[in-house]
Amino acid sequence: MQKSIERIVGDSEGVSYEFPVFRFEGTDKAASSAYLQAALHAGELPGVVAIDALMPMLEKAEAEGRTKGSITIVPQANPIGRAQYHFGEHQGRFHLGTRTNFNRGFPLLAAPDVKLLPDTTLGTADQRLKSRLLQLSIGHDIVLDLHCDDEGLAYLYVHTSLWPAMADCAAAMGVDAVILWNEDTDGTFEGASITPYLKVPAEVARFDRRVATTVEYRGILDVDGALAGADAEGLYRLLVARGVVLDQALSTSGSFTGIVAPLENIDMMPAPRAGAVLYDVKPGDRVAKGALLATIVHAPGEAGGRTQLFAPQAGIILTRRSRRIIRAGEDLLKLVGDSKSADARSGTLED
Repeated sequence: MQKSIERIVGDSEGVSYEFPVFRFEGTDKAASSAYLQAALHAGELPGVVAIDALMPMLEKAEAEGRTKGSITIVPQANPIGRAQYHFGEHQGRFHLGTRTNFNRGFPLLAAPDVKLLPDTTLGTADQRLKSRLLQLSIGHDIVLDLHCDDEGLAYLYVHTSLWPAMADCAAAMGVDAVILWNEDTDGTFEGASITPYLKVPAEVARFDRRVATTVEYRGILDVDGALAGADAEGLYRLLVARGVVLDQALSTSGSFTGIVAPLENIDMMPAPRAGAVLYDVKPGDRVAKGALLATIVHAPGEAGGRTQLFAPQAGIILTRRSRRIIRAGEDLLKLVGDSKSADARSGTLED
């Protein structure tokens, strides 16, 4: 294993940011290669601790000569976001300088070629970071971007071109759901990872061996040793299933039996009033149309001081807010409906 340090020049003199990159050299150039990163939203740590638990497995495989494909790992992909605090509260989702989501604004290239990356010399620090992360990932057959939600099930976002070919990956990782999407106009990291291959010939794209996904590892508070170990084992099984690592003692057979739904089926469920949230459902619950989802206490102790929110259709609760204070219009939860949502906002990649 080799470790290098990447340096991102800041927007002020004397300011720069660093993050480590770990590389395992494969022994078979024909084998699939993999790129894993975590904490692009810097406060989302379940993926960070999963990588921490995965590293000894990969070091053992390397020592035993079982690393067939090259592996690049960025355990903490966002040093800019890691350093952002406002009045003691960590702010790792948006760059405070540009007010841009760290998982938006990645360049959507016309082909998987690093020479097509824009020159960010005169750009902002977050643009330079995004360009460098994409440069590190381009050319790998497997690209995993590890995130988490507020509170939720473990699930994947997957482009429709990669499904059902990626069903083995979902099964190996043990996730609960897969959300299929078809178009990215916002420049998410996942979108930037798959879009170049949508524009090249099929023999170059090789969708049969390509993996690109945003991994949502449950909730932001699920930073736990046992969960990290289980997630690491899932990542390792994926690498074995796709031939990056050789492990004849590990069984990777099995089909994915979780939820598979198009992104258009997600209802985001905004709060009708501001106040305290009393949830009647939790992630994983199946609800019927008209079921009570949550109550907003907006005028405590007063007649009519509660407002209820009901399911617009039948489906599964995918995620909900971890905070119990809400403003009017903020999304309370994600409901994966059995049918297409009537809410047009469900057509965008949420993370």
